Amino acid sequence: MTRIEKNGLQIDQKLHDFLVTEALPETGIDADHFFAEFSAIVHDLAPKNRALLSRRDAFQLEIDEWYRKHGAPNDLAAYEEFLREIGYLLPEGPDFQVSTENVDPEIAGIAGPQLVVPVMNARYALNAANARWGSLYDALYGTDAIPETDGADKGKGYNPVRGKQVIAWVRDFLDQSAPLSGASWKDAASFKVEDSALFVTLSNGEVTGLTDPTQLAGYLGEPNRILLVRNNLHVEIVIDPATAIGKDDPAHISDVRIESAITTIMDCEDSVAAVDAEDKVAVYRNWLGLMKGDLAEEVAKGGKNFLRTLNPDFDYTAPNGATVEVKARSLMLIRNVGHLMTNPAILDRDGLEVP
Repeated sequence: MTRIEKNGLQIDQKLHDFLVTEALPETGIDADHFFAEFSAIVHDLAPKNRALLSRRDAFQLEIDEWYRKHGAPNDLAAYEEFLREIGYLLPEGPDFQVSTENVDPEIAGIAGPQLVVPVMNARYALNAANARWGSLYDALYGTDAIPETDGADKGKGYNPVRGKQVIAWVRDFLDQSAPLSGASWKDAASFKVEDSALFVTLSNGEVTGLTDPTQLAGYLGEPNRILLVRNNLHVEIVIDPATAIGKDDPAHISDVRIESAITTIMDCEDSVAAVDAEDKVAVYRNWLGLMKGDLAEEVAKGGKNFLRTLNPDFDYTAPNGATVEVKARSLMLIRNVGHLMTNPAILDRDGLEVP
C-alpha cells in the first residue's frame, strides 16, 4: 500500500488521489488547506474519541459484573439506581424546544416512506433517489395488492381482466384522495383547466370539478397531465390516448403516478461493507455523483442495455399560470459509519487508524 504524508497524516494514495482530483476541485477548498484542517480535527478529536470508547468499555465491565452477581434485573428500580451510580444514566435535563431553521419540507412537513440503500451500489442508489415518483398502475398490477383470482392473474403479457381491476382500484383511490363534486372519477370522460380550476366532463355530459378546488396543483398541455395535491403529497394523472391503456380508457387516462419515497438514506454503514481505502473511495465517489447529479450506471434489462441516471425535476403550470417546479428525486440523507469504527485508509501521526 502506497501512502501520502500530509500534515502528519498517512493517507492511502487511492483515497488521497480521489480527494485531490475528484472531490475537492469544485468545492473552492484548496487541497493543502483541507489536509491541514482535517489533520487538526483528527489530532484534536481522535484522542477524545478513544477516551470515550475506553469509558464505554469500563461501563460494560461494570454492567457485566452486575449481571454475574444479580442475574436478570427483576428489581428494575435497583437496576436503574445502579446505572445512575456508575454514570451510565444521567439526570433528565429541562424541557427544550427545537429551533432548527431551514429544514427541508420533506423532513418538516411531508409524511411518506423512507428508503435505505447501500450507496456503494450505484444502481440501487439511483433507483432509490428516483423512487420519489412511481406508477400506481404498475405497483398494483405487479404485486398482490390485486388478488390473482377470477382470471386476474399477472401472466406473461398484459391481462385486461387484471388491468380493469387496477383501474377500478385507482379510481376509488382518486375518489378518496381528491373527490369530485357530486360525481366519481369512474364517470370522468374529459378534462379542462380554465379560470384556475379543473373542469371534468362526465360520461353523461354533465360538468363538475374538484370538491376542494385548491387540490389542483398544476397541469400540462390541454391538459395531458394533471397534478393534484393532498397532505403535501402529489398525484399525477397522465392522459394519453395514444397508449394501449389510455386508448381504451373512457377518460384516456394512461397512468396515475404518486409521490412515493420522500426521503432516502444513502447508507455507508449497516448495508455496506467498506473496509479499506478502495472500498471507501467507491462509496465516496457514488455519493459525490449523487450530490453533483451526474451519477450514472449502465443497466442490462430485458436483453437491452441503457444508462440509468438521476431523474430531472419537472415543471408544471400552476392554476394561476405561473410555473411550479416539482421535485423528481427523494431528499437524500447520508448515514456515515459510527465513530467507534476505525479504518486503515488514514493513519494519524502515531500510526493509529483514524475513526
